[in-house]
Amino acid sequence: MKDFIARYARRGMLAGALLASSLVASAQARREYLLTSNWKFAQGDLPDAARPNFPDARWQTVQVPHDWAIYGPFDSRNDLQKVRIEQNNEKEAKTKAGRTGGLPFIGTGWYRRRLEVPQFGPGKRAVLLFDGAMSNAHVFVNGREVGYWPYGYNSFSFDITDFLRPDGRNTLAVRLQNQPESSRWYPGAGLYRNVHLIVTDEVHIPVWGTYLTTPEVTADYARVKLATEVAVPPGRLIGRKGAEIDVKGSHDEHIGRGAMKKVLFLRLDTDIQTADGSVVATSSTPLESGLPVCEQAFTIVQPQLWSPETPTLYTAVSRLYVKDARADTAFRLTDEYQTRFGIRSFKFEPEKGFSLNGQPRKFKGVCNHHDLGPLGAAVNTAALRRQLVLLKELGADAIRTTHNMPAPELVSLADEMGFMLIVEAFDEWKTPKVKNGYSQYFDEWSEKDVVNMVHRDRNHPSVVLWSIGNEVPDQWAPGGTKLARRLQDIVHREDPTRPVTAGMDQFDAAVSNGFAALLDVPGFNYKPHRYAEAYGKLPQGMLMGSETASTVSSRGVYKFPVVKAKDKQYPDNQSSSYDLEASNWSQTPDEEFVMQDDLPYNLGEFVWTGFDYLGEPWPYDEKWPSHSSYFGIFDLAGIPKDRYYLYRARWNPEKPTLHLLPHWTWPGREGLTTPVFAYTNYPSAELFVNGVSQGRQTKASSDQPQTRYRLMWNEVKYQPGSIKVVAYDDAGKAVTEKEVRTAGKPHHIRLVADRTNLTADGQDLAYVTARVEDAQGNLCPEATPQLQFKVSGAGRFRAVANGDATNLEVFHQPRMKAFQGMLVAIVQAAEQAGEVQLKATAPGLKGATIKLQTQKKAVN
Repeated sequence: MKDFIARYARRGMLAGALLASSLVASAQARREYLLTSNWKFAQGDLPDAARPNFPDARWQTVQVPHDWAIYGPFDSRNDLQKVRIEQNNEKEAKTKAGRTGGLPFIGTGWYRRRLEVPQFGPGKRAVLLFDGAMSNAHVFVNGREVGYWPYGYNSFSFDITDFLRPDGRNTLAVRLQNQPESSRWYPGAGLYRNVHLIVTDEVHIPVWGTYLTTPEVTADYARVKLATEVAVPPGRLIGRKGAEIDVKGSHDEHIGRGAMKKVLFLRLDTDIQTADGSVVATSSTPLESGLPVCEQAFTIVQPQLWSPETPTLYTAVSRLYVKDARADTAFRLTDEYQTRFGIRSFKFEPEKGFSLNGQPRKFKGVCNHHDLGPLGAAVNTAALRRQLVLLKELGADAIRTTHNMPAPELVSLADEMGFMLIVEAFDEWKTPKVKNGYSQYFDEWSEKDVVNMVHRDRNHPSVVLWSIGNEVPDQWAPGGTKLARRLQDIVHREDPTRPVTAGMDQFDAAVSNGFAALLDVPGFNYKPHRYAEAYGKLPQGMLMGSETASTVSSRGVYKFPVVKAKDKQYPDNQSSSYDLEASNWSQTPDEEFVMQDDLPYNLGEFVWTGFDYLGEPWPYDEKWPSHSSYFGIFDLAGIPKDRYYLYRARWNPEKPTLHLLPHWTWPGREGLTTPVFAYTNYPSAELFVNGVSQGRQTKASSDQPQTRYRLMWNEVKYQPGSIKVVAYDDAGKAVTEKEVRTAGKPHHIRLVADRTNLTADGQDLAYVTARVEDAQGNLCPEATPQLQFKVSGAGRFRAVANGDATNLEVFHQPRMKAFQGMLVAIVQAAEQAGEVQLKATAPGLKGATIKLQTQKKAVN
């Protein structure tokens, strides 16, 4: 490992393209079932609830994934914390009302269901795989505990073969418990990620049993290496090719002295397939006796390389065959396992920075928490896909999964849609941030959690970095550097192909004590003004903004006078969307932009955050009501804030961007100074108020970074009518324009769906934006009517959100007040195909109806 680090530090690090393992039912040899339906749920610590005959008829029937706390109600007393937050530079402990979202996630929850194991019998194995369970999961089968896993964000599995009844009458029960003061944000509650039942033969490839790398990648060819673990039951030997086999007198401690071992011949056949099923490489390999894994090598000619722009994927289809050495029989198929992967190479090089497939680039990334806004923590693929579609339009190409392991669905979508990931493990090590955080598990569980994280996700091409922690207090605590080295060494042991990073906020301590120097890639949170200093003091010759900006804003809310400010508060618990207000520990986006543009050794940035999330309502975490963040580029409903266009102008140069702020409906501000900003990727623009020019502005470097990235007219006086901006290209030619008009009285509702065709699978979602408009179709930016929704046909109402951090209306009821003239309603498809209608009404407004279509997914 020391040689690995030395090579990395001297010459940069080449990581082969990687992959995404998926377990797939096939050929009668392996069956996988999602345990989604017919779960019974109850809150409370119920004695004997694991017993098979426990009476649960009156329990609630739920679908999994399930987050029982998202249904509220909001209350300032839920997980009320009195704490001094060192990361926020606080000097004394203060009461935090909405720190974890004001939702009732504390306590114990039980889940139960009948567990049928199809085609189970002698010679079969059964495994339960949990993608995540929040938290302290105790799993019981037929009243007996099969395993325990405390960390709610991690995936884990248990072999339940020996716990199953021969008559097939099985009961699965799961006990989960969330402690108070165990998180800094809303963690969710319950079986909030998928649960899988996997049935295989005794000889099989175990969960996460493949490891695929591409050690050599060129435009002409790629070398692919696949290491496959094979599980053989006790009392079985693998025969060695060409060797004589003496089965007489063989002994095995597992089956008793004098018993004869059964010798098996095993062969692994693997085809490398393209997306259309064409086979581009193949290998047939006998398994050797005594080896823990089977290693296969392939050459792919003229490979299609994976990147955010071209996320091409391949699949390694591995078939495991077995034959009894004592019987004159043919090989039979005992397992089939699919490993989806991508081919790509990347380097982290001193002085030069990051390159993918030989092309230098910088991360245009966001940090994201795991919750899905109004859906809570319950994972939904359609909701995740919608977030990634929005981020693609923004121009983002990377995500840091703050501050924990993500749902596997997110990692797979990142493979498919083209996002580079930093997969992160922990927010806390031995030194606590919160009273009942991960520190209580660190000594016993940290290595297990890191191993599971790496094994699950090391085959994904999207994953380019592992993060072992975020702003851990161990940065400055005695022994912290030793802990960092231990965690990094574990990652290197399990996956030598990718470097390790961590998000550091305590610059002086981490740089002085060796903590920052030992990391493969140093990541700094909110330290652009010290990047040059870090570069001069650290040996890596590179760094990145692992967390940047922490700019706060409420969508569509504008405050006057317009000034740059830190921790600015207002009586309505909102923040201004002029994008000049930030947290005391951070900066506006523009200060980070300067350092990204001017420093070649800077690898890029990960903005805090892509989407608003439940909890951490800074700067109002001591004031109620405030239950969700203000940091997002998108609000909690997924509606873009003004800041979206500031980043899109920079990150998505292929798409013209021209955006005006603020809105232009200000009764009572006539004649008062109302600054106008334009976010654009054009170099200059001219502003007109009611047809009168306010002058032409050009982006230029100055002592104020904002002048480099924004066009600003700071002395505009408000007059009802319109503001229009005309953008000019580098040659001074007018190329496009944008106009915002003063709105009249609210007149009608307009519904706009992100998609109108859904899959009839009971899970797919459409996000429908409801806009309150005047008679001419202008958004009424201050309108707050109560909207009522009704869904009919082949779908149901799922949730609603308006992006207002102060709103205490629950998400699951089909009604909510508009915030700044808008909100988003979510419609979920039924399992039957057909038409769905969403109707929106409000007192005094003309209602609206939108039609959606659901259809069954085609089966190949």
